Amino acid sequence: MISPNVPRNAYTDSPEQHPNLILGSLQLLFWIFFHPSAWQNHLKRIDPALDTQSNRNRGLRWQNPALWKLLIQAFLVLPVLANSIVVALVLWLLGAPVEKIASGMGRGVASGMASGMALGVAWGVALGVALGVAWGVASGVASGVAFGVTSGVVWGVTSGVASGVAFRVASGVVWGAALGVASGVALGVAFRVALSVALGVASRPTSGVVSPVASRPTSGVVSPVALSVALGVALGLALVMALRVASGLPSGVVSPVASSLGISINLWLPVLLYPFLTGWNILLYLLDKGRTATKLSFLRWHSAFWDEWQPLPLQGLDKHVLLVIERNPEEGKAALTYVSTSLQRWAAQAVQIELDARELENCTDVRAISNAHRSIPISELNSPVSALLSSFSYISQDVDAALNQKSPYNQRLALCAVAEKLNNLIRELTRSSDKYSVRFRPIATYWSEIVTNQIRELAEAVELRQEIDNPYITGVPLTEQQEIFTGRTDIGTRIEQLLLDRRRPPLLLYGQRRMGKTSLLNNLGRLLPSTIIPMFVDFQGPVSSTTDYAGFLYNIARDMAKSAQRQSALTLPSLDRETLQDDPFTRFDEWLDEVEQVLQQNIALLALDEFEALDDAIRKGRFDEQDVLGMLRHLIQHRPRFKVLLAGSHTIEEFQRWASYLINVQVVHISYLKQAEARQLIEQPVKDFTLRYEPNGVERVLQLTRCHPFLIQLLCTEIIALKNEQDPSIRRLATLADVEAAIPEALSVGSFFFADIQSNQADAAALAILQFLAAQGEGAIVSRLTILQHFPDKSDALNLLLQRELIEEVSEGYRFQVELIRRWFA
Repeated sequence: MISPNVPRNAYTDSPEQHPNLILGSLQLLFWIFFHPSAWQNHLKRIDPALDTQSNRNRGLRWQNPALWKLLIQAFLVLPVLANSIVVALVLWLLGAPVEKIASGMGRGVASGMASGMALGVAWGVALGVALGVAWGVASGVASGVAFGVTSGVVWGVTSGVASGVAFRVASGVVWGAALGVASGVALGVAFRVALSVALGVASRPTSGVVSPVASRPTSGVVSPVALSVALGVALGLALVMALRVASGLPSGVVSPVASSLGISINLWLPVLLYPFLTGWNILLYLLDKGRTATKLSFLRWHSAFWDEWQPLPLQGLDKHVLLVIERNPEEGKAALTYVSTSLQRWAAQAVQIELDARELENCTDVRAISNAHRSIPISELNSPVSALLSSFSYISQDVDAALNQKSPYNQRLALCAVAEKLNNLIRELTRSSDKYSVRFRPIATYWSEIVTNQIRELAEAVELRQEIDNPYITGVPLTEQQEIFTGRTDIGTRIEQLLLDRRRPPLLLYGQRRMGKTSLLNNLGRLLPSTIIPMFVDFQGPVSSTTDYAGFLYNIARDMAKSAQRQSALTLPSLDRETLQDDPFTRFDEWLDEVEQVLQQNIALLALDEFEALDDAIRKGRFDEQDVLGMLRHLIQHRPRFKVLLAGSHTIEEFQRWASYLINVQVVHISYLKQAEARQLIEQPVKDFTLRYEPNGVERVLQLTRCHPFLIQLLCTEIIALKNEQDPSIRRLATLADVEAAIPEALSVGSFFFADIQSNQADAAALAILQFLAAQGEGAIVSRLTILQHFPDKSDALNLLLQRELIEEVSEGYRFQVELIRRWFA
């Protein structure tokens, strides 16, 4: 359904023909020459049997009045109009008197009617060709001898025009229609041939100027090459004759010029018309600027919407489309959609970039900024602005993540990181010479002001309410920007020692789930010397979920580059997915050569987190074990600048089938925090922490959590939430009673952690043992004999629980390692 806000027959390749016979015929002529897609769709509307993709048109409905109207216009009206108009124009250009112009137009009309009638009466291929040749020769001789020099010039120029039209037709416009238009000067063909050719059509050009020789005529009778050559020779000779008569030049000079002008019309005509079209388009823009916004625009008359052959950029088109979008969004959208598939698609891209910039500019608060990434189509643009829009999209996502933090403290912490990213972006845009920098730098500055104001407002609100900031993070691993990361210096020292081992053994970082493996990997840059560059790769993300090796290696390289930049400000060479397509492992190996050159004397620590996900992908058949692990083994053995660290919850015993690839692997065990580290996490997680604990309160937290880093943060989060609900007079001191009161809520909020133990880390027999031990009470020790009496032949389940570090063996028997976990199972 056409919107009333969009002009009828505008911004479309399927406009309707004018009902008037004369005006409609001229419209057909215009479509053939400038807008072939409109001609194609016009034929389809007349009769679907006019198949432009096949060499025959079968099943025509001859009783269709529209079909007969087309034939009358193509073989009678258009020849008359074309001959009379062309003759008059040429005579006028030659300075002929009015009576000569009138006489010439009369002869043109007579010639057009005669040729149209001849084409309509002729029947059969042989007869049609014979009549056409006879008419062409006779007409040419008569034109040159009987009508004198002037008529000869008219004939020659008309032939040149026909040659250009015919060869433009050869580039994809309808052959039969071109023959009808040039019937006074071109070779005639039989009615069947002419009809078949006339009903053929070409597709809309979309890239550059189409070569006439490369075009495909749609007639199934006349050979495309033969017809192209015949038309070129015949019409070229006609133009030669005219030029010789007009200038007296020898035919050997004129003939190539004449032929070249006709054949190369697609090259020189757009250039010739360009200044006139530019002036016309500027006039339309100025007229629209002076009109009211309620009226339909003049944009629909812009040459971009009716000249499909113009490859030169029509300057100002983007501004005109933007003007219409501002005043009439529906019409502007229709125009933008049309331009995006034309030779002027540059304007559509420029308009879309400006619209994206305005959308970013309209973000007036942090909530709007947090939603901006949902409407930034960064994947749809292939231009220098893509990287810039990606930066704004990532910043928007960071703001969104910051606002989703539960505590004002963590919101402020995350927003401070965003503010730093915005400052870096502003500095980059200031130094950049890119044309988009001037447009997007004020937006980055505006966003920076909004984020900074939000940080200030959060601080003031917390101070006004005297709330305790909650610095703890329980949902996601800690990043290197977060101050709360505590301890693990002993593990950092152990990793550093193993990395200096000349044998270059691979490392396996093993520990319970939620023990802080990923947080440690994210913060290795803090613990290791600057000569070791951590490159973190998460196998639980796109790396192991991709379906081919190109995607697998591309995601590894991308994660390595991001981590190196984030932790050590080291920029690695780029590696795109297309480069990896033909030979993924070879191309990746060549990329590693480039990375080693960037590393110089430094060491790259390739930290592969959640390694179990790769094992799962191999089991499912997405990857071959020998290909992936063979590559990893080759990297370990032959690249001394690279060290490999695997991280997972499974021990090396569970990967015995990989032993041949991970030779001499060294296990680094990550377990509970040391008591001093755990106390710091409880009492002083960040600088200026306002909550104080009674000594027995701290001890109780240590007892309940066994210094488990995740459980400390979980319990302390709920303690802070509880204290913030109390009267300000007692709010900033946590007692033993407060710790006990926070336990039920901690068990509820942390249910995903405990449910993972129940669902993924223990089988049915092991769960039964856990529930039995939990029922014995806090700190209860149960002997092995008692357990096996209740669960005979379940020693494997008991060993699994020990391996998972859920229970521990003491002199008298077994007990839960962590009291909070016991309470979950109780």
